[in-house]
Amino acid sequence: MVLLAAAVCTKAGKAIVSRQFVEMTRTRVEGLLAAFPKLMNMGKQHTFVETESVRYVYQPLEKLYMVLITTKNSNILEDLETLRLFSRVIPEYCRVLEESEISEHCFDLIFAFDEIVALGYRENVNLAQIRTFTEMDSHEEKVFRAVRETQEREAKAEMRRKAKELQQARRDAERSGKKAPGFGGFGSSGMASSNSINIITDTLIEQEKPKSIPATIRPSGPSKALKLGAKGKEVDNFVDKLKSEGENIILSSSGKRSSEAAKVLPPPVNMESVHMRIEEKISLTCGRDGGLQNMEVHGMITLRVSDDKTSRIRVYVDNSDKKGLQLQTHPNVDKKLFAADSVIGLKNPEKSFPLNNDVGVLKWRLQSTEESHIPLTINCWPSESGNGCDVNIEYELQEESLELNDVVITIPVPSGVGAPVIGDLDGEYHHDSRQNVLEWTLPIIDAKNKSGSMEFSIAGQPSDFFPVNVSFVSKRNYCDIQVSKVSQVDGNSPVRFSTETSFVVDKYEIL
Repeated sequence: MVLLAAAVCTKAGKAIVSRQFVEMTRTRVEGLLAAFPKLMNMGKQHTFVETESVRYVYQPLEKLYMVLITTKNSNILEDLETLRLFSRVIPEYCRVLEESEISEHCFDLIFAFDEIVALGYRENVNLAQIRTFTEMDSHEEKVFRAVRETQEREAKAEMRRKAKELQQARRDAERSGKKAPGFGGFGSSGMASSNSINIITDTLIEQEKPKSIPATIRPSGPSKALKLGAKGKEVDNFVDKLKSEGENIILSSSGKRSSEAAKVLPPPVNMESVHMRIEEKISLTCGRDGGLQNMEVHGMITLRVSDDKTSRIRVYVDNSDKKGLQLQTHPNVDKKLFAADSVIGLKNPEKSFPLNNDVGVLKWRLQSTEESHIPLTINCWPSESGNGCDVNIEYELQEESLELNDVVITIPVPSGVGAPVIGDLDGEYHHDSRQNVLEWTLPIIDAKNKSGSMEFSIAGQPSDFFPVNVSFVSKRNYCDIQVSKVSQVDGNSPVRFSTETSFVVDKYEIL
């Protein structure tokens, strides 16, 4: 036999998960694993160590070890390849490589180990196939569950109908002063029969109490309103069923996706009587093999004055941009004053800015095809493997002055092939099986976290993973234009002002 056992153990040799592929006692496996840490200092190799009877092939996993116990005459190259596959399987089920996490997902790991090795010999499988095999479901089971749920619903409906009939019969009997049909008898026997029927009826009616009518439906409304309420209840039941199946349901009246909801920044809490918004939007298209096809950045400074005392002002703009912007001021702004001193003021100094109204006083535009101007580069490298593609995707922040928040990198994936098998990952991911996309989310990208990567495997062709879309928001603008000072026209006294800056994505695609 080539492979005797596979185990995840601590540095002290304590077995957390162990799977034997030949007939071995638990005492034997625990003894071999307990001796493993003592042998590591004796050998000169960093990947395996041997004794008189067995060979240990291992790989460190932070505070743990992935250990394969093989015979001494096994092929070491095959053993190392098998070890790498074992090590890649563990992060698929355990987000943190700690003892508690391994113990929690021990059965998932054992099932995956059984797909890699059978009777001591390595199976010809890759990571994507292992994920597919372990998650394989049964069509017959789905049909059986659907039939059973239908029968349960019919039985409950019949139960409620019978309960209502019994209750109506009892009420009719009470109104007429007669005993309900079928409840015959005299004296104590008749009372006992009636009491028993009351208990049964109350019990059946009690089943209906948890299904309360929504508060928005009025009991006295017309029949159509009640039908609408019943339809809404069916929709709620459908949503609850999707949630129970593991789907991530986001309730939104606008119907926008979660990645698009982050495109609006909250307004500042403290707004002065003179408030300015510096807004920028980027539209960018890159090729999958490199090269910037087109990039446009549109920006605008919007002024809002809420106090008549500060309506006659001048705005001093600090333009430190070196990318070659095209600037344009509002028709009522003094263009000569802005060209000479970068000051925004009205052509007629006696006039004032409108109150409580947003006025765009300056806008700019940058169009470029230079790759050095790309704020965030995305490289997607799909490579074909035996039964699919191994995809490596990485990002790098080129404009280190930016701080990008709520970054979502959306990669399309083939439909009907199962979920992708994630390898190395910076950040978090979410697989949307309905939209057939893999969303790679990063809370922040800045100079301290300027690069990262993700690896995953899935069946498909290299062209299936394009176009890649990116969305983010930032409180720092791309073009280095800021408001440095605001002063009164008369006397040139300074005026308190507030600003809010936003840099969002209109389109960011890698085709």
